[in-house]
Amino acid sequence: MKGKNYKIVSLYSFFPFQENLILDLKNKLLEIENENDLSGLLIFASEGINGTICAEKNVIDIVINLLNKYADNRNLNIKVNFSKKKVFKKLKIKIKKEIVTMGVPEINPSENNGTYIDSADWNKLIKNQNTIVIDTRNHYEVSIGTFQNSINPNTRNFSEFPKWVDDHLDTHLENKESTNIAMFCTGGIRCEKATSLLKKKGYKNIYHLQGGILQYLDDIPKEKNLFEGECYVFDKRVALDQELEKGSYSICHACGMPVSIQDQERKEYRKGIQCHFCIDQFSDDDRKRFEERQKQIDRLKVENHKIYKD
Repeated sequence: MKGKNYKIVSLYSFFPFQENLILDLKNKLLEIENENDLSGLLIFASEGINGTICAEKNVIDIVINLLNKYADNRNLNIKVNFSKKKVFKKLKIKIKKEIVTMGVPEINPSENNGTYIDSADWNKLIKNQNTIVIDTRNHYEVSIGTFQNSINPNTRNFSEFPKWVDDHLDTHLENKESTNIAMFCTGGIRCEKATSLLKKKGYKNIYHLQGGILQYLDDIPKEKNLFEGECYVFDKRVALDQELEKGSYSICHACGMPVSIQDQERKEYRKGIQCHFCIDQFSDDDRKRFEERQKQIDRLKVENHKIYKD
């Protein structure tokens, strides 16, 4: 990681978070942003904190110390990566009903969730013939990488997961009482909340990968790694490879889907305007707007390059 300037920290924690403290923390973070090169996305809700921040190490340390104070030193489930470039344009702070939206208000992950499984024990669990493995992420995330033999609920967003559980989970279980249910996601937050949902519904033997895929890739040597493909991330990097470096995918700025190098060679692909996923999704007027936006982006890149050279 030598020579990289930006530290990227993903984090989350479920805990009771009062509204007055949320507003106070938001204001303090905006003060830090005004004085420092801090960017990212943070989501606050009455159930806790979730997000990713990007800055130089000394700024990250200040922010983490502040978050620890407001979280009363609970585990923030921190995962660290590095980049030579900023992976966010600016800092966005959102106050929502949930830090990850499932739409089931009666569950409480801070009080009732499944059993954490460390990366070192994950392979043994998912190789067990009495275990089913569920990827709790969105379908487009699963499409570029997942664990061997995992079930894809094919959801467009996390709020569709409860319905999938109601409609389909039992069809994958030979024995509801004894089958292990192992779930995972990018950083741990969605699978942790999913275990809380399943426990609320009476399922047993519920497990989730602590720290998610990112922690697993950081911990497990490549020769023992059971994750196949790349891991989607919600920032400018789009996806990370097995070494947690920026992967080979780009984003279609029309529909937001990840596109591979091969996808970009398809006749349907026009950078910033359309890809094979969204070829029939938008009107001609939409395409014209996307084209103008891409022209502006290209002009800015040329101008910034000239400034840098001068």
